[in-house]
Amino acid sequence: MSLYFDALETRTADQRASDLASALPQQIARAKVLSGYAARFADVDPTRITDAAALARLPVLRKSQLIEAQGQKPPLGGFNAIPVSDFAHIFQSPGPIYEPGGNTHDWWRMGRFVHACGVGNQDIVQNCFGYHLTPAGMIFENGARAVGATVLPAGTGQTELQVSAAAAMGVTAYAGTPDYLKVILDKAAEMGVELAISKAVVGGGALFPSLRQEYADRGITCLQCYATADLGNIAYESPAMEGMILDEGVIVEIVTPGTGNPVQPGEVGEVVVTTLNPDYPLIRFATGDMSAVLPGESPCGRTNLRIKGWMGRADQTTKIKGMFVRPEQVAALVAKHDEIHKARVIASRDGEMDVMTVQIETEAQDSAAYDATVSNVLKLRGTVELVSPGSLPNDGLVIEDKRSYDA
Repeated sequence: MSLYFDALETRTADQRASDLASALPQQIARAKVLSGYAARFADVDPTRITDAAALARLPVLRKSQLIEAQGQKPPLGGFNAIPVSDFAHIFQSPGPIYEPGGNTHDWWRMGRFVHACGVGNQDIVQNCFGYHLTPAGMIFENGARAVGATVLPAGTGQTELQVSAAAAMGVTAYAGTPDYLKVILDKAAEMGVELAISKAVVGGGALFPSLRQEYADRGITCLQCYATADLGNIAYESPAMEGMILDEGVIVEIVTPGTGNPVQPGEVGEVVVTTLNPDYPLIRFATGDMSAVLPGESPCGRTNLRIKGWMGRADQTTKIKGMFVRPEQVAALVAKHDEIHKARVIASRDGEMDVMTVQIETEAQDSAAYDATVSNVLKLRGTVELVSPGSLPNDGLVIEDKRSYDA
């Protein structure tokens, strides 16, 4: 197995800049003729957009604007460069927002990350990301196929069956959220079943250092990536585990939240991404995530820029158990019941597992009356706590993240 996925990972800065000067104008030209970008790029000369500085003068595209465009011109809002019928899949994520997907070689650019974790054509990958509506399952399957691995499309839940299948098939690698692997391993121990998993590629939530160490103690190398349903893979860890290396198919800017203005090197700001995917050009797409550029290059020999990884949200949107919970969902929860004054979602940890607690200001006494609404609106199960009116802090927060990302 070669050390690198391809030669792009070890380009010099001059080579990368030269390649970008060729690829970026072509991508802007593709976007300019699409109805989604027509007004935005009316006065843009693609031949002049040859580097990050020129790119930074273009408007930022926000998820709310994409959702609005998709509502006006379904399903993709005029941002697709090929007919919808030419995509392999169309997915739906909370918002709702629709994302296209392809099944050609490494369409989501996840192969680079999977390869960095040492997964190859001798591995069987148990893919525990969901396969319905949202794209995570297909994203990671596409990456596993890009490195020649065999995929067991396990999906989520049914942990005993997950254990039995992993043992029967001799599964050597796991793909899924960081904490679900522990659930599988603990269940295997309870069942007296020995598993052969030695590699784990994870995403969709924070990989806490203590959990990574627990996996290492069990002989499992666990690396994480930073990807979104809209963009595919953005950055990934290598065995050096010093920050996240940007994927070669994206351009990442760190900007002052709420603007398109790049911050100074090393400063924390919002992650804005431009993809070079010719099928679905997203230009200066604001993720709402916060991060910062790390100086220097990775000791692993990959030469692209690195970021520190996920450092919170520019808004209050928080990922819990691998799913985004957004302020507008909390507002929808309150609107479902006239007797609710306010609500607050709290993300915390119980051991290595995410926990969601929903505090509801109401004079009602039966918390179970709200369980179904919480599950339906927030798309997650959580503990409901009823508090008296006026009890919640008047600080503007409707989502509070109490998890520590340093331990």
